[in-house]
Amino acid sequence: MTAPVLHWFDFICPFCYVGQQRNDILERRGLEVVHLPFQIHPEVPPEGIEMGPRVGPMYTSLEREAELAGLPLNWPARLPNSRRALAVAEWVRRNRPDVSADLNRKLFAAHFALGEDLGDPAVIERHAGEVGVDLDALRAALADGGPDADLIEVESIGARHGVRATPTWFIAGESVSGLLPASEFERLAERAHAAG
Repeated sequence: MTAPVLHWFDFICPFCYVGQQRNDILERRGLEVVHLPFQIHPEVPPEGIEMGPRVGPMYTSLEREAELAGLPLNWPARLPNSRRALAVAEWVRRNRPDVSADLNRKLFAAHFALGEDLGDPAVIERHAGEVGVDLDALRAALADGGPDADLIEVESIGARHGVRATPTWFIAGESVSGLLPASEFERLAERAHAAG
């Protein structure tokens, strides 16, 4: 049996947003992808920071990649602190795995397509409620600190696997970081199957 692919991401990372399409490739090729949150910018204050215009080759390339993946990309005016959104995503992955992928897609879209503030607990709760998460249970867990502890745990696992940037995948014993071409993910999927 092929080992699951581990995938570390942050909702505010544009490479992760486009990287959803790379995960689709792996899943279409029959691999299980386990999505693990990893806060890439813990230095962002709770109120977030204003962002200027996104110009230059890197942003042009990201816009082209998003278009190819069929993902709308509207650069948000603010960079939020993503800690709570990531903690909620991990809690949902552990407690409602049936809706975890839907929530992740919604939170990525909230930031990169809709211009919503992922630092706002109400935004996170609204999207969690829309996919069927029991908000009372979620609020109780957040008050108890469980989701924060879970996030620390998966970030520690990431650190042990050498995660320093998002997105990072651990596929068939190899750490793959960054938004490699889609063709490379086809190759990686083949290698994962060959490794068994």
